[in-house]
Amino acid sequence: MASKAPKTRPETRDAGAFIDGIDNPQRREDARTLLAMMRAATGCEPVMWGASIVGFDRYRYRYESGREGDWPIVGFSPRKQALVLYVMPGFDGYDDLLARLGRFTHGKSCLYVKRLSDVDPVVLDALVRASVADMRRRYPPASG
Repeated sequence: MASKAPKTRPETRDAGAFIDGIDNPQRREDARTLLAMMRAATGCEPVMWGASIVGFDRYRYRYESGREGDWPIVGFSPRKQALVLYVMPGFDGYDDLLARLGRFTHGKSCLYVKRLSDVDPVVLDALVRASVADMRRRYPPASG
């Protein structure tokens, strides 16, 4: 049986235009800040993934089940309730940074922040950069 293609894929829509269209002014400004932070951390331009994820760079994953696909190595989604940051290696090993970050919640690979003013921007930048470096070690770019 062929595996189904992932629903969330890279799109050609402009990430800057998506951010400009965010209704909430604070959420829009926070998204612009994250855009600049993640662009600097990755050296990559943003790509829209699905309807609302702004991603940077990408890696190829493959599960034991055989399902595989591409996903950004870091990204965010400016949702109504919170900013969601995709920290793909998860949070194991980042205890020191998380202890100094500020107000947030998290799941396995998602960091939820109500507004960027709730967190220390220097610590957030360090967390983003550490996760990018970790993902690039785990998933080196294919040569050729």
